[in-house]
Amino acid sequence: MAPPTPLPPPRRALGTRPQLSDEAAARIRELIMDGRIRPGDHLRLERLALEFGISVTPVREALKSLRSEGFVVLEPRRGFVVAPLSKRDVQDLFWVQAGIAAELTARAAPRIGPETVRELDGIQHVLERAMQGRRPDLMEEYNHLFHRRINLAADSPKLAWSLATTARYVPRGLYGRLAGWPALAAGDHGRILTALRAGDARAAAAEMRGHIVRVGELLTAHLERRGMWRPSGSL
Repeated sequence: MAPPTPLPPPRRALGTRPQLSDEAAARIRELIMDGRIRPGDHLRLERLALEFGISVTPVREALKSLRSEGFVVLEPRRGFVVAPLSKRDVQDLFWVQAGIAAELTARAAPRIGPETVRELDGIQHVLERAMQGRRPDLMEEYNHLFHRRINLAADSPKLAWSLATTARYVPRGLYGRLAGWPALAAGDHGRILTALRAGDARAAAAEMRGHIVRVGELLTAHLERRGMWRPSGSL
């Protein structure tokens, strides 16, 4: 049997709010989508609780939630195990995101006036400054604001909710660790802005679709480098 896959160093303990199980689920989801734990790895409740600085109960609830999302499976006599995650699975997640984001952008284009364009320009400016300062953490914050502003302008809350549901599979904080993401985000956002500024809904949607697909390709390459699709041992 291969040696246990080490967990990353523990971060600060989670708080004591009622959403503990949600936060624990987000942390485990991050470990999976970053390739730090892999398909087939056994998820030991006590060890995860110790790493997160919380009790076993919210960890158990988190794993139940992740089971319903397809991230983990419950195996007889083994407990919770990371579910298979193929390259096609990751590509499919981003294919869905790309389609929804493109439609939201197309709907937003005729509704975005000069004031919103100036707001997006400002967000893009600080995002580029964060890139120059090598602050991917700040870039992620402004990246989130950029996309959120466009999605709000679409005035399609159910469609935006659907996008948020698929996007949660890639936790915030992960994009900044993807090689090439800062330059890709800055460049793609610039082209999206150009199309929105011109009021060209079709071009803006195409640029957004291409942007999301390219980010998905970066994540796929990241997971390949981490050996996501190689057999691994248990935790």
